[in-house]
Amino acid sequence: MHKILYSVVIPIYNEEDNIPVLSKKLVDVFKNIEGSYEIIFIDDGSSDSSWEMLSKIHATNPHVKALKLSRNFGHQTAISAGIDHAQGEAVITMDGDLQDPPELIPKLIEKWKEGYKVVYAVRKARKGETVIKKGVAWVFYRFLRAISEVEIPMDTGDYRLMDKNITGRLRDLKEQYRFIRGLTSWMGFRQTGVEFIREPRYKGEIKYSFWKLMKLALNGIISFSIKPLQVASFVGFTTSIFAFLYLIWAIISRFVLNKVVPGWTSTIVIVLFLGGVQLITLGIIGEYIGRIYGEVKDRPLYIIEEKRE
Repeated sequence: MHKILYSVVIPIYNEEDNIPVLSKKLVDVFKNIEGSYEIIFIDDGSSDSSWEMLSKIHATNPHVKALKLSRNFGHQTAISAGIDHAQGEAVITMDGDLQDPPELIPKLIEKWKEGYKVVYAVRKARKGETVIKKGVAWVFYRFLRAISEVEIPMDTGDYRLMDKNITGRLRDLKEQYRFIRGLTSWMGFRQTGVEFIREPRYKGEIKYSFWKLMKLALNGIISFSIKPLQVASFVGFTTSIFAFLYLIWAIISRFVLNKVVPGWTSTIVIVLFLGGVQLITLGIIGEYIGRIYGEVKDRPLYIIEEKRE
């Protein structure tokens, strides 16, 4: 069996309308690229006919392979499943909604041949997205970069090319709460970006709801920074100082200035404030502890129900 040079990994969740167009575009792109290739679709628990569509394409095209997960494990886990089964010297991960243009692949490969181990696609512009979503994304990437312990490129997603040295190490990282773009940055090696204009979704509905985006953002922040814990400690320390200063003022007012210290209102305000700070702090600590609990169970990242190879 000849060695595969390129593997394209694509997580799929209810993309029956986009799969035929995407697979055709990828085949057309690789007609002009020297070297063998494989296209690996990962059906992440779709409820439409995505799996049937993938099975039909696999039957007519030996380059197309497909994995069906037993349920919806999540976008990042589906990407990890595809990487685990990729055989290529270079692995390209991308979304299945055609917002990541396959036509950019030759530029990613060109940079890889120059010696870069990771080539990530940088979103120069984002078509078809609301101002709110663009604003939230802009704030998130800059906030993450400010607090992260590693330098994660801004305005990038999971559209990237990774050398086998990177994917081999990714397979060894079994953490449950995955943030692929952060993990590849954490590894180091030579990395560079290629700019592109992100197109609107071809067909279908956006799969990443606001809350899913927030969950992904939370995974990125907590996985690569302990600053939220440090902030909680700082807030607690600062609150204690203010409480101590208020106590001194109350004593002086009572015994030196002979003024009656206002009681009920100030007490309620302080109790509510301190209670809020405590709950926020416990919530931050709880997020970290919850992730520790998830990791120590050591469950597999995913379960494969069927394969088309």
